[in-house]
Amino acid sequence: MRSEATPQLGGLERFASAGKGRGLRARRRFAVGELLLSCPAYVAVLTVSERGSHCDGCFARKEGLSKCGRCKQAFYCNVECQKEDWPMHKLECASMCTFGQNWQPSETVRLTARILAKQKTHPERTQSEKLLAVKEFESHLDKLDNEKRELIQNDIAALHHFYSKHLDYPDNAALVVLFAQVNCNGFTIEDEELSHLGSAIFPDVALMNHSCCPNVIVTYKGTLAEVRAVREIEPGEEIFSSYIDLLYPTEDRNDRLRDCYFFSCDCRECTTKEKDKEKLEICKLNDPPSAETVKDMIKYARNVIEEFRRAKHYKYILCLTLTPLVELLEICELSLDKMGAVFDDSNVYMLHMMYQAMGVCLYVQDWEGALCYGQKIIRPYSKHYPSYSLNVASMWLKLGRLYMALKNRTAGVKALKRAIAIMEVAHGKDHPYISEIKKELEDH
Repeated sequence: MRSEATPQLGGLERFASAGKGRGLRARRRFAVGELLLSCPAYVAVLTVSERGSHCDGCFARKEGLSKCGRCKQAFYCNVECQKEDWPMHKLECASMCTFGQNWQPSETVRLTARILAKQKTHPERTQSEKLLAVKEFESHLDKLDNEKRELIQNDIAALHHFYSKHLDYPDNAALVVLFAQVNCNGFTIEDEELSHLGSAIFPDVALMNHSCCPNVIVTYKGTLAEVRAVREIEPGEEIFSSYIDLLYPTEDRNDRLRDCYFFSCDCRECTTKEKDKEKLEICKLNDPPSAETVKDMIKYARNVIEEFRRAKHYKYILCLTLTPLVELLEICELSLDKMGAVFDDSNVYMLHMMYQAMGVCLYVQDWEGALCYGQKIIRPYSKHYPSYSLNVASMWLKLGRLYMALKNRTAGVKALKRAIAIMEVAHGKDHPYISEIKKELEDH
């Protein structure tokens, strides 16, 4: 029998999930595309590279945003957005003026500073914590290795360096716990093409456990997280989202989960490994490569992927000059040539490098090159990813916009409509992104 103290929200309730700790489960049936949960950000920070194109307060994408009159580095839709964000922005405003171009704390540091400020000004439970409070977050402190502990100490040093006014610091031990909690429970907000917009804390959304066969998907409407069903969910069924990119084979996914979240997944996909063979497709040759050759190439591919993962976002990691981008594209092409001797084009490691190459082409406005890569990616993506995948939707969207830019309206309309079909389930039919895409179709 359910305890009266069990936290509930609509048709959902928090419960003790066997072997997983806390979890979220359905109290009624949910249909595909139905909204289960909306959660405003407890705190959020816009990534530096998107300042000027998105509002620092609500993350809306608009032209003609107004600058903060003091630091000149934060931008807002209007006075209301600026006033609402001021309790958070004031943590950074004076520091931005002092440090100028040398003001560069990481998003994790910025997010943690805002949590400290929020906990002081709002000690009571917020609208974002109906099911789970920030102070209840798991830190997995006992599982941190020396490298991760050193990274946290570096973040603590940056916090003290860049934030002095308007912030009360707890002791070092408490800060270590808080940074560990943020690392395990923070969310990355992305736009319709999965470009990075910022980072946020959504406590109630963080209650969901992971599965590589998720039954919900998390999307964002500004700084509001929305959770929708991607398959029918029955009463009593646990709600699972995915914490990671699901493109990769079982071993890679679980390496990622252990490194970032300190657990291995035991979902059906990880137990059966039924998609791994297709994801690791080998070239069909008269003289097939040996098992040792395949093993060595997988090891090579994983090393290359890790290098790109460290680099992450071109826009602010690279120097924004043509030379490093050209060099990056050359690395992608050389890797594809090397792996192509063993792997089929549908192999996920080939797809990863094609995706990186496509990103460079898009950045340097080589539309034909980007389209060529996208056309190779989309079909295997549709096979490897689950239904209603944001990765598949964003690829159809990119392809549609590329076709339109290259005056191929027929192919562009078809691709954009495919993107919309997925997004109407994942984002909801009333999402601004869908309205924007439909307007693109009308304008062309």
